[in-house]
Amino acid sequence: MGQDLASLRDIGDSESFLALLDRIVSDTFTEDYWNITLPNELATSSPQSPSLFAYYAALNLLDARVLFSNMKVSELLDPALNPKKTPIERHHLFPKGYLAKAGITQSRDTNQIANYALVEWPDNVGISDKSPAKYFPQYAARLSTDELDSMRFWHALSEGWEHMEYRQFLEERRKLIAQVICSGFSRLL
Repeated sequence: MGQDLASLRDIGDSESFLALLDRIVSDTFTEDYWNITLPNELATSSPQSPSLFAYYAALNLLDARVLFSNMKVSELLDPALNPKKTPIERHHLFPKGYLAKAGITQSRDTNQIANYALVEWPDNVGISDKSPAKYFPQYAARLSTDELDSMRFWHALSEGWEHMEYRQFLEERRKLIAQVICSGFSRLL
């Protein structure tokens, strides 16, 4: 914080302040940040990760819909809503039961940020612990081609993700989540 305050010492007007902010943004959010640093920051199972919150913020900024749903993320994450049962849940794209059959049982592995997507709770219950190759085509069939393309972008799901090996999927999805965050951040600029 001391360094941040020191950088403001010589700022005397609003134009200088904005120029300083622009310089900080361009120095910080480089191509390396979006392609290397941010995907690496997403390699966590922490539910309080700033990168996860940035992803949710980007989904809001991009007016994204919940996976397999017509509901917008912004509507379902609205803090003013206080239902008895949360209308939205974090769904394991590779369900824990499915991963356990493959010998992946550690929470730090199954609960990776890149293994979660926001879904409405009835879909989460319906998917249960089915393999992605089994449930994804069924749920994707609800959507038009354009809707599915948007859904894949917002939820960082590459073509054929449901057939990938789990660790490869996590690595690929982290990069795609970083692109979604970058796209949301671009809206702010």
